[in-house]
Amino acid sequence: QVRLVESGGGLVQAGGSLRLSCAASGRTFGTYAMGWFRQAPGKERECVAAINWNAGSTYYADSVEGRFTIVKDNAKNTVSLQMYSLSREDTAVYYCAAVPPRDSRYYTEVDDYAYWGQGTQVTVSS
Repeated sequence: QVRLVESGGGLVQAGGSLRLSCAASGRTFGTYAMGWFRQAPGKERECVAAINWNAGSTYYADSVEGRFTIVKDNAKNTVSLQMYSLSREDTAVYYCAAVPPRDSRYYTEVDDYAYWGQGTQVTVSS
């Protein structure tokens, strides 16, 4: 079992930056692949960044490539999402999620993830 708690969301102006953090409970966090998803009103939940269990490989959605960075710190049981050059299109609820130990891949599909945080709102104003 892993409990995930996100923090760091808020209101930011277009062009600004935010750093989201996800604190995980559980001694086996280091073996979990992690992901950051977002869901805007009326839209499906989408994966914006994912990382495999040992942080050896990462994925970024095309819409955030070059602007977002996912970092997994197994020593601190955290995964973060650094976001730069934010635009109104980045406005959404952002969720941290975890995949139980499986293999060395990262995962981008909602159905792959067994554990979810409560979400944190990111609002980008123009």
